[in-house]
Amino acid sequence: MNTMNVQRMQTRKLGSQTFVCPHGSVTRKVVGAKARAVSRQAQVIRAQAVSTPVEAKSGSTPAAAAAPATADYVGDISKTVLGIILGGGAGTRLYPLTKKRAKPAVPLGANYRLIDIPVSNCLNSNVTKIYCLTQFNSASLNRHLSQAYNSSVGGYNTRGFVEVLAASQSNANKSWFQGTADAVRQYMWLFEEAVREGVEDFLILSGDHLYRMDYRDFVRKHRECGAAITIAALPCAEKEASAFGLMKIDDSGRVVDFAEKPKGEALGRMKVDTTILGVDPETASQKPFIASMGIYVMSAVALRELLLNRMPGANDFGNEVIPGAKEAGFKVQAYAFKGYWEDIGTVEAFYNANLALADPEKAQFSFYDKDAPIYTMSRFLPPSKVLDAEVSMSIIGDGCVVKAGSKIHNSIIGIRSLVGSDCIIDSVMMMGADYYETLEECEYVPGCLPMGVGDGSIVRKVIIDKNARIGPKCQIINKDGVKEANREEQGFVIKDGIVVVIKDSNIPAGTII
Repeated sequence: MNTMNVQRMQTRKLGSQTFVCPHGSVTRKVVGAKARAVSRQAQVIRAQAVSTPVEAKSGSTPAAAAAPATADYVGDISKTVLGIILGGGAGTRLYPLTKKRAKPAVPLGANYRLIDIPVSNCLNSNVTKIYCLTQFNSASLNRHLSQAYNSSVGGYNTRGFVEVLAASQSNANKSWFQGTADAVRQYMWLFEEAVREGVEDFLILSGDHLYRMDYRDFVRKHRECGAAITIAALPCAEKEASAFGLMKIDDSGRVVDFAEKPKGEALGRMKVDTTILGVDPETASQKPFIASMGIYVMSAVALRELLLNRMPGANDFGNEVIPGAKEAGFKVQAYAFKGYWEDIGTVEAFYNANLALADPEKAQFSFYDKDAPIYTMSRFLPPSKVLDAEVSMSIIGDGCVVKAGSKIHNSIIGIRSLVGSDCIIDSVMMMGADYYETLEECEYVPGCLPMGVGDGSIVRKVIIDKNARIGPKCQIINKDGVKEANREEQGFVIKDGIVVVIKDSNIPAGTII
């Protein structure tokens, strides 16, 4: 076979080549076959595109109007976008819920886990190549992902997967992940394999947010603008603004200033008119800051250039990479998200977001949407059984038993939960159990406390982690109004005034907390 034929075969295999211009814009030179004709046209348009306003007040979108009707900025997203979910570090803000599991594996909404949110959003958006990066307690997360998704991701012509990438030592790097950017950098060698297979952009997500989002619109905006980095953004109030990365944008949506968790005078300087995001003037006056949601689309080539060449020592996206990219002339764009979004990375936020799911007046998120459902593991559990009990404004997961005389109000009751007779369960997030237990098995437990809540117990404003055993006649009500306390040796912790009963712990009969 001569040299010319070899080159032709290599060209057909690679499909396209990409590079970053000195000013940070992404340009593609197409060398593929006929099958990539539509994608080729879209890529050329993208390289020449003028930034489109986030929410043009006049309603005009000159860049979109100039584009031909056949332009397709998204194309086959299953082949051109790689999802990267950042599992977070030790999860200290969610401790003790993260004592024996990675943060994305924390149970949510009776039947689900936190990781189900970004994975489901990806699958509903046709992003079928998904990695989850973590380095702490990843066993249960790995088990959940492998049992819930691997058999159903992708299709006959597309290779799909959902996999955990735990921090590991190599000859090149013997350290743990030092931050979000460092985690991506350490696995860049693996992500580059996906790039060689046609991936053009990385969709970088967090594992502790509650929201529903069609990432196709996000990717489309990113490519229309020819951006190196696009940040999902929403307006926020001053009392919560210092917990987020804040930005200022121009009329085209390009980020002109970025500050990570500013305070004091620095926070005041980030105040803007958020009507530019498309919100009404009243909302803009209440929420005068533009917050980063910690969700990004990044050009694969631009990100490689930033992490490996321009900023090889940068560890964090919010603190270092994004401000550094903007200063280096890379185009950083904002994408206005208008739906419900909640950061549930703290015990208080996690508790409130869960209970809001059961309150019709507060609920802004539903696990069921016929067009974009939230998926999880198929457990094949029996229907829940509620005997002569009162249940109001609550969600009860699969396989539960609620015995006679009990009253459950404003609570989330997780899978396989057992609530004894004459109990009062009020404003409780009960995560349930990992397995059913027979009477014979229970005898091996000191005092033979069954998993769940014992007869006659009162539980109020509590998170009960999985497999916890609460004896009969207990009162877990935080009677002294304690805000913070560490009683791990007794099986519980109090954070933000919320009692958290630790996973696998025993609370003896008659205990009063």
